Amino acid sequence: MRFLSTRAHGVIDYLTVILFIAAPWLFGFADGTAAQWVPVAIGVVILLSSVLTDYELSLTRMIPMPVHLGLDLLAGLLLAASPWLFGFSDRVWMPHLLLGAFEVIVSLVTRTVPDTDAQAPSRI
Repeated sequence: MRFLSTRAHGVIDYLTVILFIAAPWLFGFADGTAAQWVPVAIGVVILLSSVLTDYELSLTRMIPMPVHLGLDLLAGLLLAASPWLFGFSDRVWMPHLLLGAFEVIVSLVTRTVPDTDAQAPSRI
């Protein structure tokens, strides 16, 4: 069930970018390893996709919303699995798993069409 508006998703995107990039320092795993750089890199990817997505809070509307949501889903899955994929689960895994799961859930509950597009009058 997709109940989250694309506008709300946009706000969440930009807040998520800040959280993902700051997470290593906030949660104490800024050690120069994959544990640190995976959430930072995913935060940068989310920022780039957000400014290029066809929704209300974008700078340039190039990426269709369904593609954006697919990228969010993949990014969340990668982040959630990263402690085991990159071998740092013995040191830190909870922030990656929880933030990744959050990203997955948000991608699955967001509408695929901006409200402004859904209510726009048809053009002939």
